[in-house]
Amino acid sequence: MEERLGNYCIICGQEKLEGLRIIDEFICESCEVEMVRTEVQDEKYPFFIHQLKRIWVQKNA
Repeated sequence: MEERLGNYCIICGQEKLEGLRIIDEFICESCEVEMVRTEVQDEKYPFFIHQLKRIWVQKNA
């Protein structure tokens, strides 16, 4: 059986050890840093918003 080393990030989908947990979801440290530094005008901003909405949609479905 495969041992799970960390958590899967809801932003990048990769398994990481370091990050933060919001409700039952995990955001890796590198995605957190990138999100905090992303300006609203940046083309990646809507992607981050879409991924973060998954936290609430799953809980309220």
